[in-house]
Amino acid sequence: MSKKTLHALTGEEQFVRRHIGPDQAQQAHMLQYLGTDSVESLISQTVPENIRLPEPLSIGRSQTEEEALAVLNKIAQKNEIYTSYIGMGYYPTLVPNVILRNVLENPGWYTAYTPYQPEIAQGRLEALLNFQQLSIDLTGMELASASLLDEATAAAEAMALAKRVSKNKKSNIFFVSDDVHPQTIDVVKTRAEMFGFEVIVDQADKAPEHDIFGALIQYPSTTGHITDHSDYIAKLQEQKAVVSVATDFMSLLMLKSPGEMGADVVLGSAQRFGVPMGYGGPHAAFFTTRDKFKRSLPGRVIGVSKDRTDQPALRMAMQTREQHIRREKANSNICTAQVLLANMASFYAVYHGPEGLKDIAERIHRFADIFALGLQQNSFTLAHDHWFDTLTCEVSPEARQEILSRANTAKINLRTDLNTLSVSMNETTTVQDLQVLFDVFCGEQHGLDIQALDQKVVNGDIQSVPEALIRTSTYLDHPVFNQYQSETDMLRYIKRLENKDLALNHSMISLGSCTMKLNATAEMIPVTWPEFSNLHPFAPKDQTAGYQEMIQLLSDWLVNITGYDAVSMQPNSGAQGEYAGLIAIKKYHESRGDGHRNICLIPSSAHGTNPASAQMANMKVIVVACDKQGNVDMDDLKAKAEEVSENLSCIMITYPSTHGVYEETIREICDIIHQHGGQVYMDGANMNAQVGITSPGYIGSDVSHLNLHKTFCIPHGGGGPGMGPIGVKSHLEPFLPGHAVTGGAENGAVAAAEFGSAGILPISWMYIAMMGSEGLKQASEIAILSANYLTQKLAAHYPILYRGQNNRVAHECIVDIRPIKEETGISEMDIAKRLMDYGFHAPTMSFPVAGTLMIEPTESESLEELDRFIDAMVAIKEEINKVERGDWTLENNPLVMAPHTQDDVLQEDWDRAYSREEAAFPLPYVRENKFWPTVTRIDDVFGDRNLICSCPPVEAYT
Repeated sequence: MSKKTLHALTGEEQFVRRHIGPDQAQQAHMLQYLGTDSVESLISQTVPENIRLPEPLSIGRSQTEEEALAVLNKIAQKNEIYTSYIGMGYYPTLVPNVILRNVLENPGWYTAYTPYQPEIAQGRLEALLNFQQLSIDLTGMELASASLLDEATAAAEAMALAKRVSKNKKSNIFFVSDDVHPQTIDVVKTRAEMFGFEVIVDQADKAPEHDIFGALIQYPSTTGHITDHSDYIAKLQEQKAVVSVATDFMSLLMLKSPGEMGADVVLGSAQRFGVPMGYGGPHAAFFTTRDKFKRSLPGRVIGVSKDRTDQPALRMAMQTREQHIRREKANSNICTAQVLLANMASFYAVYHGPEGLKDIAERIHRFADIFALGLQQNSFTLAHDHWFDTLTCEVSPEARQEILSRANTAKINLRTDLNTLSVSMNETTTVQDLQVLFDVFCGEQHGLDIQALDQKVVNGDIQSVPEALIRTSTYLDHPVFNQYQSETDMLRYIKRLENKDLALNHSMISLGSCTMKLNATAEMIPVTWPEFSNLHPFAPKDQTAGYQEMIQLLSDWLVNITGYDAVSMQPNSGAQGEYAGLIAIKKYHESRGDGHRNICLIPSSAHGTNPASAQMANMKVIVVACDKQGNVDMDDLKAKAEEVSENLSCIMITYPSTHGVYEETIREICDIIHQHGGQVYMDGANMNAQVGITSPGYIGSDVSHLNLHKTFCIPHGGGGPGMGPIGVKSHLEPFLPGHAVTGGAENGAVAAAEFGSAGILPISWMYIAMMGSEGLKQASEIAILSANYLTQKLAAHYPILYRGQNNRVAHECIVDIRPIKEETGISEMDIAKRLMDYGFHAPTMSFPVAGTLMIEPTESESLEELDRFIDAMVAIKEEINKVERGDWTLENNPLVMAPHTQDDVLQEDWDRAYSREEAAFPLPYVRENKFWPTVTRIDDVFGDRNLICSCPPVEAYT
C-alpha cells in the first residue's frame, strides 16, 4: 500500500481544495469536454502569451485555516484596546447578540447580492426600508436613501446635490462650518477641488456674508455644542443656498430634528446603532432630503410597489438614476450601499424599539451631565453651555499633560486638540467608567460622589439641552419598531426575512462581473475579534500596531499580485477606488505642468461607474467604439488618441474586457495612451481572471482599483460592504489619498477613515494567506476553466455573443437573448425571473449589452452545481421552444408568469397552459431544495409612478 507524503497528511493545501469547487476528477472531465488535456494548455489557448507572468507570485505557501488564524490572532494581539472617548462620529457600541450571531455572522445575510432581482430579495429590502423609515423619522425629513459609504462621503454627496438643485446658479462657493468633523471637511474639500468649487471653512455665523450655493453644518458640533439652527437655515435659504446638516442618530432621540429646523439635507453615520467601530468601517451613512429633490438623491432608494397579484412588494426605486444607465450624467458614481451595516442598524432600532433607544440616549446624556457637573465643581471651564454626549474643556498645557498621563495609565483615549480635551460618552459607558474619568481629570482626591451629582442632575441643577431643543415630535411609531423586543420575537423576525432572500448558502449566484465566490467561514471569523472590531480609527498609532502590520502585509501581497509599486487602502468601494485613482492621475499631470489634460477615453463596453467617476474627477469623457467581436476598435482608439493628444489624461479600461475576453491588443492600447502622454487606468473588476497569470502592472497599466469584495473574498453583504483599494506605479504614489486627522494631509482624503473599511480587511488577508501563491493562481485558472465549460455547454442552446482567441472566453461569458426575443417574444427578463423557480439567482442582466445575460461561475462552484445551472438554462430554452412552436402562447407560459410563489401555485382557479408542477418543480433537483420567492413579478413602472420609500401601514399587507 502506497503511503501519502507528510506534506499531504498535514493538509497544507487543505484550504485550497475546499475553496476551489471542482476536484481533480471534475477538472479532468471539464478539460476533456473542452478538448484539451490540461489546465496549462487551456490557459495558453486563452490568455495572450505576451502578458503571461514570467515568474510565479511570491506570496508563499498556502496556510491551513488553523495556521492562518493563529498567525493573524498573534498580529491582532498587538492592538491595544483602550476605552475610547474620542467621538468624532465613532463610538463604542453594544451589538445585540441576536444581531451579531444571526446577521453579521450569518451567511444568509452576508453572502446575498445587491437586490437587483427583488423577487428573491424581499427580506433585505424590508430591512433597508426599515432603515429608511428610521432615517426619515429621526431626521424629520421626507425621503431617505438606503445608505451611503460613510458620513464624510455623504457630506460630499450633499454638496453635489446642493449644486444640482440650488437656485443660486451663479455661485461656485460651498460653505462648511468649522465645527464639522475634520475628516468630513477633508473629504468635502477633495470633492470640491475636483469639481472646481471653492470651499470656505469658517464660523457658521459667517456664512450669510458669502454668496454661496450651499452650506454644511454639524449638529451636535464636533466638539459637542448644540444650538438651534432654525433662523440660520432660513436666512441661508432666503439667499437661495441649500443647507445640509450632519448629525447623529443617537442625539436625535432627544434633540429637535434638523427637519424641524428647516434643513434641506440631513446626513450622518448610523455606526453607533449596533455596528462596531472596526478601525473606521464599514458603517452605513444615512442621507435624507426633501421629496422635491428625489431625482437628485445619490445612491439607492428602496420603494414600495406591487407584484402581478397586486400584493405589496419592495424594489430598488428610480433605477434610471443609476450610473450603469446614465453613465457620466449620473448623480453619483457610488453604485453600492452599506447594506449589511444598514440592516444591522435597522435591526438595532427594531430590537430596542423607540422606548429602549430613548433609554440608551438618555443614559448617555445623563453621564455627560454628571461629568459636566463634576468638572465644573473642580474648576474646569467647559467650552459650551449645551451638549448631548460630548464635553470639551479648556485646559492649560500643564493640566493637559497631567490628565493625558493619567489617561494613558488608565488605558483611556481622549480627544486632544491644541488647547482642549474632549470626552464623548457612549452606550458602553458605566458608572465605574465615570469614576475612572473623574480620577483621570481631577486626580484621585477629587471627592466627587457620582450619586450626589446624579441627584443634582435630576433636580435640574444643569440644563444642558435648552427647552427649544428638546425633542417633542414622535418617531418609530410603525409597528415594526414596536413588536420585536423579546429575543424570541427578534430571532424569528430576522429568520423570517432571511428566508425571503436567496444567498450563496442556497445556490450559486452566477453574476458576470460581480464574482460571487466562496466567502469562507475562516475568513470571516477575525472580523468580530475585539482586537479588530473595537478600535477607534483615530486611536494613537502605538495602540494599533496589529492593524498596521496586517495592512502592511496585505499591501505587500497586493503589490506582488498586481505588479504595482504601492497600494492605498483608503477607498471603501470600487467606485471610490476609481475616483481616487483618477485623482492621482489628475494630480500627477498637474505636478508636471499638464493640468490642462482632462480627457478620459472610455470604451463603450465599460462599467457605468467608469464614466461617472471620470465626471466626478472633472474629466471630459470620450467614448471609444468596440468592434463586432467586442474588443476595443483600435482604429477608433488611435484616431481619438491622436485627436485629443495634447489634452489626453487617461483611458479607463477593464481587463479581461467587460465582454469577457482577453483582448490581444491590450499592451498596444497601453502603449498608444502612453505615447500621447496619458495614463492607463485598469478597472479591477475582473482581477479574478488575472491573479497569478498576469497583472495590470505587468501589462502596462499605471493604476487600478481592486474589488476586495469580488476577487479577494469580502462578501457582498446584500449590496455592501465593499473595499476598493488602489494600486499604483511609483510615479503616482506621491498622489495617493492622505488624511487630515491621522497624517499625510498634503493629499485630500476620499473616505472618512485613513484605511477605509479596515474592519473587513482581515477577510482578504485570510484568503490570500490560506491560498498562497499556487492557490491564488489555481483560483484564476479554474475560474477560466469553469467559464469555458459552461460556455461550451450553453453554446449548443444559446448564442454566445463574444469569444476570444481559439474560441475561448475569460472567466465569464455573454449569452445573447436578442435573437430569441425577436423570434419568440421571450426576453432576458423572463429568463431571469424563471431561473428563480429553478432555485437560481439570475446572471447579470442587460450589462454590458442590452438584451443579454452575462454569466460568471467562479472557481468555487463544483461541477455538480455548474451542471445544475446548465440543466436549468437548457430546460428554460426548451420552454422557450414551446412558445416558439405555439404550444404555449406568449401571454400564457411559465416564463412570462415567473416567478411562481406558493400562493400562486396553490390558487384554486388554475387557468394556465402549464401545470402547477411545471411552475414550481420544473426539474427533479428543485424538489430537494426548493426556494420559494415570496412575491411574483414586480411592477417597476407602478413603483416609480407611486413612489413610497417608507414603511407602509400594516393594513397594506393584509
